[in-house]
Amino acid sequence: MTESSSPAARLLTREPVVAAAGAGLLADALAAQAVAVTRTDWRPPAPGTSGDLDRVLADPRRAEANRTAVGRVLASTANLVDVRPASEALGLRPGQFLHAGPPITWERASGPLRGALVGAMLLEGLADTPEDAEKRLAAGEAEWEPCHHRGAVGPMAGIVSPSMWMCELEDTVHGNRAWCSLNEGLGKVLRYGAYGPEVLERLRWMSAVLGPLLQRAVRRHGPVDVRAVIAQMLQMGDEGHNRNRAGTLMLLRELTADLVESGAPSRDTADVIRFVGGNDHFFLNLVMPACKLALDAARGIPGSTMVVAMARNGTDFGIQVSGTADRWFTGPAAVPDGLYLGAYGPDDANPDIGDSAITETAGLGGFAMAAAPAIVRFIGGRVQDALDATRRMYDITLAQNTAHGIPVLDFRGTPTGIDVTRVVRTGIVPQINTGIAGRVAGTGQVGAGLVTPPITCFTSALAALADEVPAGH
Repeated sequence: MTESSSPAARLLTREPVVAAAGAGLLADALAAQAVAVTRTDWRPPAPGTSGDLDRVLADPRRAEANRTAVGRVLASTANLVDVRPASEALGLRPGQFLHAGPPITWERASGPLRGALVGAMLLEGLADTPEDAEKRLAAGEAEWEPCHHRGAVGPMAGIVSPSMWMCELEDTVHGNRAWCSLNEGLGKVLRYGAYGPEVLERLRWMSAVLGPLLQRAVRRHGPVDVRAVIAQMLQMGDEGHNRNRAGTLMLLRELTADLVESGAPSRDTADVIRFVGGNDHFFLNLVMPACKLALDAARGIPGSTMVVAMARNGTDFGIQVSGTADRWFTGPAAVPDGLYLGAYGPDDANPDIGDSAITETAGLGGFAMAAAPAIVRFIGGRVQDALDATRRMYDITLAQNTAHGIPVLDFRGTPTGIDVTRVVRTGIVPQINTGIAGRVAGTGQVGAGLVTPPITCFTSALAALADEVPAGH
């Protein structure tokens, strides 16, 4: 070897190639000297997880199980096939409610969840006043369970009562159905824990007019391909969680003629078209069950480390994993970091709440923010932050959904299939963009921002997966 070709000589005569991982001190110092540095968002595995991580990574079932899980997610379909009352679609009886997130008791329930339950009691005629409703709820005169336990999802507090109407979606490949309530709009709404007269009046109109007219329109039209709309909306600046403007208008375009020809009074038809068209988030309540259908198809695969649900009840953040059946792994929900409405601030905010993180679980929302850089005007930050967030999520996912191409990333598919082992190995946790509910029952929405789940959800899931590894591995 000549001196000029030695590693030391090459280091002195060529431009250095520098990659920095971990603490940023070295990278910052080199960058200050005009040295190009590639920064790697790497962290050591969570403390105390090495044994579980080694065991799960050595599981002979894991690779094939995850290929199967990803294949089922990508092969799923989601067609809007009906709109029906929850009493009919889900079998809810008077005094039974569904809520967002993992299971929780009244004693531990957050302000917005309590407020939404109070509103549901008033809506269903089970209490005369908010005080009466609270007393009855505390006394155990009603039942509630997670939406996920009934094949449903609910935004924010996620309360579903028997008289509410539900969007019903079908996965024709795997034979599953999923449901979500109709979106109320923003501000003082039940899902944010508000229950004033205007909230209840809107909900009663939705049950008496909006739901029945949408049912007529969907049945006249036939199945609406929600997955196709999602693919298009990502090309039009939506990301499927906090920005659904294009998706909502495409849905309205699809159903307007059928609404007009449904035979309903013209005033009611006009009110429905005006309400949907003026509610940019209406399509969120179809994106969510579409994502649930995709992930439900991947449930119950032994050895799979893929996350199939992320959900929050305002107190706890919970995840479910394909290879651990329907167990919840929980940790404390965090308060989102974001922008606030009017005079509200962080002290007014409740910890994260809602089933809408099913969008991120399926590779949309915070995972697809690069497709919707304008989202930063709603949740805070810079356009570069949106791009960086999406790029970071590729490090913790199993696949890319090529049906969900991101234009600014040369139509690279969205990062899809959160892998528990990759989260624990890298320390990178899923990025979620979300609305922020007021912590006091009855307040409503106070802002929107970004949040991440606690790493303990993933370390607990990893331990459970380690316990499932066959003996001898």
